[in-house]
Amino acid sequence: MNPLHDNQPRVVAIALNPALDHTLEIDSLHIGEVNRALRMQVDVGGKGINVASCLADFGITSSVTGQIGRENAAQFETLFHAKGIDNRFFYLDGLTRINTKVVDLTNGQTTDINMPGPSMEPDAIQNLFERLLIRIDGLVSARSWVVVSGSLPPQWPADTYQRLITHVHSLGAYALLDASGSALAAGIGAAPDIIKPNRDELSELIGRTLEDTASVAAAARELLARPNAPGTVIVSMGGDGALFVNRQEALLAHPIPTELTSTVGAGDAMVAGIVAAQIAGKPLADCARLATAFSAGKLARVGPHLPPPDTVRALAQMVQISSIS
Repeated sequence: MNPLHDNQPRVVAIALNPALDHTLEIDSLHIGEVNRALRMQVDVGGKGINVASCLADFGITSSVTGQIGRENAAQFETLFHAKGIDNRFFYLDGLTRINTKVVDLTNGQTTDINMPGPSMEPDAIQNLFERLLIRIDGLVSARSWVVVSGSLPPQWPADTYQRLITHVHSLGAYALLDASGSALAAGIGAAPDIIKPNRDELSELIGRTLEDTASVAAAARELLARPNAPGTVIVSMGGDGALFVNRQEALLAHPIPTELTSTVGAGDAMVAGIVAAQIAGKPLADCARLATAFSAGKLARVGPHLPPPDTVRALAQMVQISSIS
C-alpha cells in the first residue's frame, strides 16, 4: 500500500490501556529517603491518547477509542473537549489506571511507576473486542490511518493488535503499530504499514543486543525482509536520534538541542509526527524531520502537548538527516 494521499484521511487512535499520568517534579531524587516535590501535574495519558493530543496541537483532528473507567473519566473528557478530539471510548466500571512519573530536575531523568490496568474475565474481553471492531467499522474508511499502540491490559490475548490490524487493512485503511513484547511480536505478523519500536523493543524482538546505529539499521532491514513485513520501520534511539528505514533507503534523523522538561510521551509525539507526515504526503526524509520535531517540541513540556505548529515546523527545519548505507 502507498500511504501517501492528496486528501487528508481521518486518524483513529486505539487506546486499550490508557492512564492518568501523575507527574512529580523533584529537585534531586533520593531513593529510600523522604523527597519533597516541587510541583505536581496530572495529565491524561496512554499512548493512543498522547498521539491524538499531539495531533490536535498540530491541527489534525482524530478519534480515540478503547476503554476508560467511569470513576475518573472527567479528566479524559476535559482534554478531549479542549482539543476537539472525538471521544469514542467504551466506559467500564471502576477507575482508569493511574501511573506515577517522578522527574528528577537535576539530571533530567524520569522514573516511571506504571500500573497494569483493569482485569477482566475472558468472556468480557472477547465481548469488548467484538464491540471495538464494530466501532472501528463506523470510524475507519479507506485511506484512514489507525494508530494501534500501548500496552495491553491484563489477560488480553497477545494477538489482539494483530487481529485489529488485519481488520483495519480489510477496510482499506493503514495501520501504525507502536507496542512492545509479545504484542509487538504478534502484531508485526499482520504486516502493519509502519512500526515504531524503540531500540530496546527492537532488540527484544530481534533477540540480540543492538549496540550502535549500524546494528539497529541491520535489524530493521531484517524485519523488512520477513514475510508479511511492515512497510516502514522507525526506531527511536533517545539521544542517538531515530532511524527511518524502508525498502528503498535508511535515514538517521539527528536529535536537535531542546529544553528538556520531561521525556514522558516523546515517543508518542514522534508517532503523531509520523502520521502527520503521512497525511501530508511527505517523503521519508521529511517524515523524519517532522517526526523528530514533534518529539523535540514535546520534550519541553510536561504532558502530551506540543508548541504551536509554526514552532514545530521551525524545529523540523533544524533536523539534520544522514543516509545509512
